[in-house]
Amino acid sequence: MSFERPLLLLTLLAVPLAVALYVLAERRRMRYAIRFTNIDVLASVTGDRYRRRFVPLALFLLALAALCIGMARPEHKTLVPRDRATVILVLDVSRSMQARDVKPSRIGAAAAAVRTFLDRVPDRLQVGLIAFAGDPAVANPPTANHDLVRKSLDTIEWFPSFGGTAIGDALAAAVKLGQQAVTAEGGNLASVTTAAPNTQTRGLVSILFLSDGAQTRGDLEPLEGADLAKQAGIPVYTVALGTPNGTLTFGPGGGPGGGGGGGGGGGGFPGGQFGGRRVPVPPDPDTLRAIANRTGGEFFAAQSAKSLQSAYEKLGSSLGRKPGQSEITYGFLVGAAFLLVAAGLLSALWSPRLP
Repeated sequence: MSFERPLLLLTLLAVPLAVALYVLAERRRMRYAIRFTNIDVLASVTGDRYRRRFVPLALFLLALAALCIGMARPEHKTLVPRDRATVILVLDVSRSMQARDVKPSRIGAAAAAVRTFLDRVPDRLQVGLIAFAGDPAVANPPTANHDLVRKSLDTIEWFPSFGGTAIGDALAAAVKLGQQAVTAEGGNLASVTTAAPNTQTRGLVSILFLSDGAQTRGDLEPLEGADLAKQAGIPVYTVALGTPNGTLTFGPGGGPGGGGGGGGGGGGFPGGQFGGRRVPVPPDPDTLRAIANRTGGEFFAAQSAKSLQSAYEKLGSSLGRKPGQSEITYGFLVGAAFLLVAAGLLSALWSPRLP
């Protein structure tokens, strides 16, 4: 704990001063007790009350100390909201995200985790959402209105899921979207082009990237997309969703039907090619870990809805924030008020009264 006005801690000298005044008052009271010769009556007045009367005094001294400390404006180290901060959420919506090894399904668990993330982040944080399979698309441009992002999540399962998994292109789209959010340059946010390095985004933009499979298509390789983020100073936090032995069942019509063990794959299987068969779709944690390491982010492996929620809760409590000092004067003032009220009530209740 530190103090904004440390010199005001000298007011704590009022505490020993109050003790000294109390001792002087007690000495005067003792002189009166010596003149009071009716010992039986005096004993009925004192007894246990003698010890109890020090409780209000102790509470008063604690309240006085709390007030003195509060005047010095105490602060403690914490994470405070970062001005102009932006987080770009990137969600894989390929066919493999329909697998049910993560309940109720991978895409359903991912949407629920993002909602938890939105509940944890600062209100003024700008949040954007990109959905990708074979091609990335902006589901919601960066905004501080998190309700708009929540509404976009309601339809995330209906985004085009065919064409494979383009991790590198999705990263490039997220970098560009973050740059545009910071520089407010306008343009078509939904267009997907490789973004040029932009140091203005350093420390202001983060990418939270979730995928359940390996790259199967795209113009950029995953680490090429990671290099774009690194050049722009944007850390990428990656989540590999799914279990290693997961499979996805495709019905006769070519769509996912019922999901076996479910797993994280690239999706985009041709219609009817795997009709009635379980297709293994394991995640690719190595690639996502490499992306996080290259950009200065952090990697998470989520094989259940609970672990996914835990990862997004942690990130929601940290992204969009920076180390700083938070003033806790209010807590000391409230504590002092409570102690003073308690001291007053106990003093009135326990005060000795002569018969």
